Amino acid sequence: MNEAQYNINDPRYEGVMSSGWIKELAESDSRIHKEKVIEKALMASKLGSADAQAFLFNCYQAYNPFYTYYIKQLPAAQPGRTGRANPWPRFWGLLEALRTRSYTGHAARDQLWDIIDEFDSDEWNLVCAPVISKDLRCGISEKTLNKVLGRTQYRIPVFSCQLAQDSTDRPAKMKGIKRLEVKLDGVRVLAMVTRNNVTLYSRNGKEFMNFPQIAEALEDAQLDIPAGGIVLDGEIVGESFQQLMRQAHRKNDAQTEGMVYHVFDMMGLHEFKEGHCNRSQRNRLEWLEKICQRRFNQTLCLRIMNGIQVDLDTAEGHDQMNRYAQDAVKDGFEGIMIKNLDAPYECKRSDFWMKWKPTITVDLNIVDFEQGTGRNADRLGAIICEGTDNDRHIRVNVGSGFSDDDRQRFWDTRDSLLDNIIEVEADAITQNQDGTYSLRFPRFVRFRGFEAGEKI
Repeated sequence: MNEAQYNINDPRYEGVMSSGWIKELAESDSRIHKEKVIEKALMASKLGSADAQAFLFNCYQAYNPFYTYYIKQLPAAQPGRTGRANPWPRFWGLLEALRTRSYTGHAARDQLWDIIDEFDSDEWNLVCAPVISKDLRCGISEKTLNKVLGRTQYRIPVFSCQLAQDSTDRPAKMKGIKRLEVKLDGVRVLAMVTRNNVTLYSRNGKEFMNFPQIAEALEDAQLDIPAGGIVLDGEIVGESFQQLMRQAHRKNDAQTEGMVYHVFDMMGLHEFKEGHCNRSQRNRLEWLEKICQRRFNQTLCLRIMNGIQVDLDTAEGHDQMNRYAQDAVKDGFEGIMIKNLDAPYECKRSDFWMKWKPTITVDLNIVDFEQGTGRNADRLGAIICEGTDNDRHIRVNVGSGFSDDDRQRFWDTRDSLLDNIIEVEADAITQNQDGTYSLRFPRFVRFRGFEAGEKI
């Protein structure tokens, strides 16, 4: 993976101003305006503008999902302060020290208080502090940046993980030696584990701060970590999905005792960053068990996912899978996972992993609302949603699965719910005469996040 890098001793970046670009981005909420500003900065950087290069490098540092600076409370510079040195090379060196945990605790705090005095108010408050907190607060995202910078050294790495296809759509893949696991109803968590630190992420690259006992258990396990670090892929499960989601999003005092991290895959950190691990599923599982099994067994909150192996080229194998699936549903699980033991890990949706449920579920965006009639007058009748599943564009009115309280609350707050992602359960995907797709007997299950476009 190519990374944007600068010589931290390069004198060209001493004293340059980066905040002007942030102010220009914030002048309009228009996506087109923001893209034009980034395009202008890119052109200026190519022409040798040090302030444009510093701005773009700061964007890279802020939005790179693999960079974390571990600072919760940031000092603010007093407004109106100008004429300072603005030593960007020193600031970038501090970022690297924070990222690699060379400075932690009081030492990190002291370094921040020391360097803040060397920056103008706008440079610190509009650029430095937001970079450390991983959000420049000017209405841009990694998608906005990559639309312009995608083919340059400033391209923001994309955080993604392997996702499963629905097995009902892939009957030809249901053959050969497979590993079966129950499908957990929890929160997907990627744990980046190095010799110095453990960081937990959602499937979209958002850092999870609310599972400290999981992170601490991984740190205390003293795993035999290779120099480059590893990524553990798994799911945290609590008493219920809704209770788990509430705790995952609390800003403080999250009640996460009793939750368990079930790990089902592992790879090198460098492989995950590259988006592909060539080791087979079988090899990755053997590696996971070798490094983690004994250590995990000494904790209450870490487990390696159990599974069985079946041969789907035989009738006996299919019988085993059917019994396993039926038992999983009977025990309260969502369904089962079917994994190709000879396949690599791809950071995208792949039929190397397939899922089976007694019904199908799809995740769709809310695009509108329909007012109810009769007993549902003056409250929600249906949520109109759409999205793409396996290249099929689905649009459907979801009118069931809501409690009376849901119908009133969702209707009263409908403007704030637009573009949220919901999980919809249905019996099947159906094709309309005009070639579009819908769902048979769609039912609302739950929201997949708490913000527009968020999926956890």
